[in-house]
Formats: sequence, structure tokens, C-alpha cells
Amino acid sequence: MNEMNSRQGRNEPSSMFFWPTEDRPVARRGEGIFIWDDEGRRYVDASCGPQTTNVGHGNQYVINALKAQMDDICYAFRTHFKNGPAERLADRLATLGAPKGLTRAFFCSGGSEAVEGAIKLARQVAIARGEGTRHKIISRIPSYHGSTLGALSLTGDPDMFAPFAPMMPNQPKIRAPFVVERAAGVSADEAALAFADELETEVINQGPSTVLAFIVEPVGGAATGALTPPDVYYQRIREICDRHGLLLIYDEVMCGSGRTGKYLAAEHWPANPDIVAMAKGLAAGYVPLGAVMARGDLVSLVEDAGGFAHGHTYSASPLACAAGLAVLDVLMENDLVANAAAMGTVLKARLEGLVERFPFIGEVRGKGLMLGFDVMADRDRRIPFAPELGAGSAIAQACYDRGLIIYSRRMLGGLRGDHFLVTPPLNVTEGEIDMIMELLTQALDDFAPRALEAMA
Repeated sequence: MNEMNSRQGRNEPSSMFFWPTEDRPVARRGEGIFIWDDEGRRYVDASCGPQTTNVGHGNQYVINALKAQMDDICYAFRTHFKNGPAERLADRLATLGAPKGLTRAFFCSGGSEAVEGAIKLARQVAIARGEGTRHKIISRIPSYHGSTLGALSLTGDPDMFAPFAPMMPNQPKIRAPFVVERAAGVSADEAALAFADELETEVINQGPSTVLAFIVEPVGGAATGALTPPDVYYQRIREICDRHGLLLIYDEVMCGSGRTGKYLAAEHWPANPDIVAMAKGLAAGYVPLGAVMARGDLVSLVEDAGGFAHGHTYSASPLACAAGLAVLDVLMENDLVANAAAMGTVLKARLEGLVERFPFIGEVRGKGLMLGFDVMADRDRRIPFAPELGAGSAIAQACYDRGLIIYSRRMLGGLRGDHFLVTPPLNVTEGEIDMIMELLTQALDDFAPRALEAMA
């Protein structure tokens, strides 16, 4: 143990490999919205990692539930045994999904796996219906749906896709609905409908009999900084899917599990998805867990045709599902979904206040505690900062230096600019929002001279 600890300090070599990042300290302890490193420094985790730790760090109820499950059984393979936690979690999710018709659940270990499961289910539905020509899935650019090859083929990021292009098909894409970039004289609703109609144009271009589904993040995640188009967008894409026989898949890996102020982001609109991919906040980072929620009639169709031809070693893990159940208990018994809606209103208003103070903040967007903003060299004309300025990394590092963690990303290699997600745990308080905003404002003040010089 001493040898291991000696190799875990900052600036020490590591046997791990990962994508390039700044050297970071070792996380030692977490509680609520805070993480402490090995030197005792405290950080405000205002991103929940990548929108994962929805009930905060160190929740004792969840920890005790995991300990109790470990005393019972940690692993039981799904084809050999049923297990209580998985059955109970599926029942509870079915109850939550019932208003949208999402009454069946398949469990996996994370978001990429959930997206893979969703698209494989969609394909098997088409085969069961005798529509084997349907194999294309339309997504948006920019978008992010995962890093496995199937999920990456849907991800709207050419730079991420390019190294692996010979290994997989590049699924068709339409533009993500940045209605803020609409022409003068065009209303937000009109722009949203025009973006939605691009789906029908692409279906026709591809050949309707070849298109299987449309996958979309109902509230955008890493690739679009909480992009949320006007409500009319969702009904229109549902109508287009119905008209051409497509399945509508919602990727709620980031925005689901209560983060937007509804348990499913889909609940914000009357249009119903056919399949939903979930992960991250589902078990809130305590154990890896993802899920595919689907309409019961679609699953029955596949079952009648021979069963769902898909699975993983850790599908329906009793330990992971026990974590999911405990997180659901914490969410519901503490009314944290409602708190996400209420505190999201407070946080969004505070972020919008920054637009007046900093001329380089382009737009604040999102729902509940799934909130984001971007920075622009010219926000009126939507011109991003030059990539070499490194605006995103500079602001994120200025936050980190002050003990604040937010999620930063550059869209499409800088062509759309840098954006940030501010997504604290769903049990965040107004006082903690004050703390987040104070540190964020200091970091933006630190960056402002460089921004203003670049804007001159």
C-alpha cells in the first residue's frame, strides 16, 4: 500500500494511459459537492465529473446499500440467475417511464454501451417487422453519443471519427439546431422547424426504406453545451419519424436521471421517444451502470422473433443495480428532481447575468441543472475565438486554479467555439450556487483581458 501511495502523487509517472490532459492531483475524499485532493485542497465539483455524480459524493445511504448488497451477492450472470436488485430497478424505471410508454429495461455498464444497445434493439425491431433494409441511423452534427465504434459512427465530430473511419460506416448527419444563429427576421420557432425539416430531407436523400432511426440528445451534452431548441422542434421530429417509419431514440446519458428537472428529459415535451439510452446519473458514479429503456411492444416484438441478441458480462449486475436503486431512493425521498428544477432556475438566471458583464459570453442554455454557455469573439455574429487562443482551456484552468471544476469542450475543432457545462449535483443549495458563481466570475475576470484584446 505504501508503494502504491508513493506513486500516486502529482507529477509522478503512471502506468495508465489516457487522453492528453493537464497533470492533476490525486482525489482522496468526496462529500456532497466537494472533492479533496491528497494535499488537502478542496474543489467545488460543479460538473459532477462528466454530469455523473447526481446525488453528490460520499452519500452514506448509497454506500450502505452497496455494502449490504456485497454481503448478499456481488455477481450473478443473467443467463444463470435473476437477481433482486435488477428486477426491482427495472420495475421502478418502468413505472417512471410508463407515461412515455417506456416499460422495459436492459442494463449495461455505461453510456456507450447503452447507445450500442439502443441501436441494436432498433435494428432487431426492423428485422422482426420484415424491414431488413433499414440500417441507417441519422444523428446530428455536432453531437456526442459515445466512443465505441457503433456509438462513434453516430457522433457528429469529424476529428474524433477520422482515425477510425476505415473500420465503420459514417452514419448520416443533419445540423444541430442552433437557432440563435438564425437569419434576421426569422423567429426561433421558425428556425427550429427548419432545422427539424432537415431530418425529412435527409431521410428522402438516403431513401426512406433504408433509414432505421433518428438519435438525438433532447438536451445537448458534451458536444453542444446543453443545446435546447424550442419546443416545436421535438413534435416535428416525432411527426417526421412517424411519417417515414423511423424509431426515435433519445440519448439521455447526460441529461437524464433527473438532471433537467424531470426524471427523463423526454417528459418536458408531449412527443414520445421509442427508446431511451441512460447512464451516468443513473447510479450517480457509485458503480458503473447504464440502461436502455424501450417501449414494451417493441421489446415484445423482438422477443417473439427469438429474443434480444445482445448482452454483456456485467448486464444487470446486482451490485450496480443496487446502486441504481439507492440513487433512486435518494432522488425521490429528498425531492431532488424538483430541486434540480428550482436550483436550475436560480443558476441559469445567475449565468445569464454574466452575459451583461462579459461581452464574450455568447449564449446561456439548458434546462434544470443541465446548463451551459459558450464564449465568442463576436457573439452577435456568432464568430468563435481563434482556436490558438485556447479560450476554453484557459477559462477551465482559471476555474480549477481557484478550486472550481466545470466541464469544458471545443466544438468541431474550434469551428463553433468553446463551451462549458455547469452541472452541479441535484442536491445543490442556493448557498453553494453563490460559491460556484463567485469562483466562476473570478475566473472569467482573469480571462477577460485576453478576450478583449482578441476581440479588438
